[in-house]
Amino acid sequence: MNQGVPSAYQRARNPFQATESSVRSGAALYRQNCASCHGPRGLGNGMAARSLEPSPAILTYFVQSPMAADGYLMWAISEEGANFGTDMPAFKHTLSRSEIWKIITYMRAGFPEPR
Repeated sequence: MNQGVPSAYQRARNPFQATESSVRSGAALYRQNCASCHGPRGLGNGMAARSLEPSPAILTYFVQSPMAADGYLMWAISEEGANFGTDMPAFKHTLSRSEIWKIITYMRAGFPEPR
């Protein structure tokens, strides 16, 4: 899976630890940009998911797998889904790298409910 990751993303590492602040920021960004397709808990069941073929990835489990390296996740979110045969939009033009890392931090923290 990680063999196709472009060199610009291969060595990417998340600079954020799962602190309350970074997870809270990531949660807000996830809700604004990802939940409509991937669902509020990353189960691929967002309202927009019903019209997508293939259905959105089930992120809850995927982000915990060894295949989901930091570079792969940054690439998948940054670039359009055509790389994966999906309709996922490219977020590199609407989100900063720091914002994408915070979303990844939130997902890796297990999609905790906001406090």
